[in-house]
Amino acid sequence: MSELRFTEDHEWLRAEADGSVTVGITAYAQQALGDVVYVQLPELQHYDQGAEAATVESVKAASGVYMPLTGEVLEVNEQLADQPELVNEQPLGQGWFFRFRPSDPSALADLLDQDAYARLLAATA
Repeated sequence: MSELRFTEDHEWLRAEADGSVTVGITAYAQQALGDVVYVQLPELQHYDQGAEAATVESVKAASGVYMPLTGEVLEVNEQLADQPELVNEQPLGQGWFFRFRPSDPSALADLLDQDAYARLLAATA
């Protein structure tokens, strides 16, 4: 598994061998949401960085999942339609949301690494 990157909106990103990037929400985000009951996945299309790509609904609230970098969504995790609880059970595994091809792959390096994300979480505690 390659090194994860993170956004300040609590999405995680993992670069894949084929040049695509897998996106999900962090354990912190899913714990804050509570039990996930529905996931609206993105369309297979181009999104600009910061655009709302998906929506997560839980027993507590609804929250957007934002496009971490400009790019085109290539694949969505269809399992989440029938098993949204995967987001709670395996946020860094089977609970992933979508894969996309970034317009500028080098921009991935500009996102938070694990240490920077840990500092962000410590600052919000």
